[in-house]
Amino acid sequence: MNTPVQDRPRTLVAGVGNIFLGDDGFGVETVRALTGRPLPDHVEVADIGIRGVHLAYQLLDGYDTLVLVDATARGGAPGTLYLIEPQPGGGTGAPADAVALDGHRMSPDAVLALLDALCAGTGSAAPRRVLVVGCEPACVEEGIGLSPQVAAAVPGAVRMITDLVHQPAPAPTGLT
Repeated sequence: MNTPVQDRPRTLVAGVGNIFLGDDGFGVETVRALTGRPLPDHVEVADIGIRGVHLAYQLLDGYDTLVLVDATARGGAPGTLYLIEPQPGGGTGAPADAVALDGHRMSPDAVLALLDALCAGTGSAAPRRVLVVGCEPACVEEGIGLSPQVAAAVPGAVRMITDLVHQPAPAPTGLT
């Protein structure tokens, strides 16, 4: 028996980044490649780009899981893929009221801090689980198009995301 979509936890896969800054467009290119693939009904895919404020407000619609897809500099070789599960409160450490509302320069940490502030003000709940599918960039200077290393990583990121959204959601913590 299938669970009705409205009763299932919702997942948002959000591609973020600036396509005019080379490999920073990784998230956008990856969700474009993901579009049209068979995904479970409870999964939505969105090309957010640089609209971080839009993402924060969209998350108020009630998602259990957020999968952010973004260029992520962690010191690895260009094209290296990462799956990161940030710990609650493990972001930048900036208080939510200190979030700079520059809609074109909001990092994922800033978006999540803004979301926390919006949730506190509206009584909404932030996603219970946040995952980042990241790729080590080679170049984030002005220019359109991904470097060869990052472009070659896009199919692997699509597979990673597809595998993630087909897995059953982990049980909420704190329940017995």
